[in-house]
Amino acid sequence: MASEPSEAEALEKDPIWVSSRTARQIFALGQVEKDISRLLALAASSISLLTLPQTDGPEDNLPKDDERSELFVLEVNEYFERLNTIQSAIRSSLAQITHSRIAPSAINAPAPNFTPPSLGVGLPASSSAEKQNRGLQEERVERDAWKGILDALQRLKLEQEQESEQGNAEEGGDVEMEATQPAL
Repeated sequence: MASEPSEAEALEKDPIWVSSRTARQIFALGQVEKDISRLLALAASSISLLTLPQTDGPEDNLPKDDERSELFVLEVNEYFERLNTIQSAIRSSLAQITHSRIAPSAINAPAPNFTPPSLGVGLPASSSAEKQNRGLQEERVERDAWKGILDALQRLKLEQEQESEQGNAEEGGDVEMEATQPAL
């Protein structure tokens, strides 16, 4: 298991992970997440090794013939080792949750309209309740949207003014022509 040395190193660097059983379980789930990303990379690599050598691009750097089969076997073995590690870590975490007798309501998903608080840099809270949990990025997006609206309205107003000036100019030309024609 390749993740054990890195786990020991991480536990030595940050003692928070050994402070409680729950902290160790959280750390183990973090390792599971890393193992899942490696598992997906192994799956992608294994699939590329299964393709026909004629379809390989020059930048793929894939081995040829027997080397290809050997590498496939090695990657598939690592894939199943990782899968087994992930399975045991998830089972261990579930056993910990069951042993701790955590209420199911604490684990349930939040309500559909729940918005988690922004983890970004926030602006001072305003009187509006909906704006309290917004971060800097959300504020920038809203600002840019309002700037876009203002720009569009200004262009629309300018076009309307130009149309009305053209309409007035055409009407004024008609009046001049009527004035120059003799009355009968």
